[in-house]
Amino acid sequence: MKPVFSISAVLIAIGLSAPAAAADTVCMPSGEMKASLIDWYGERPVSEPSENREQLWVSEQTGTWTLIKALADGNACVLAQGEDWMAGANQDELIAALD
Repeated sequence: MKPVFSISAVLIAIGLSAPAAAADTVCMPSGEMKASLIDWYGERPVSEPSENREQLWVSEQTGTWTLIKALADGNACVLAQGEDWMAGANQDELIAALD
């Protein structure tokens, strides 16, 4: 069964012209989170996690994206997600825009 992410519209000022989505806090073991993003959404990490342990995952095929944060307890939480990913957007700039 796939988890259901609640979506509300948020605009990201840099590089994304379509609305982004803020998710209710969804947390699960990191391995399960990664497997879910790969298997269900076809997303892959854009780069290594930031120093804040945040990592952006995207699907070039579907245009979806998910920002996750790895926690010290071995879990990972969805910070934000959306559609209409534009290739070439910088992870650090996207994370800064969400803060």
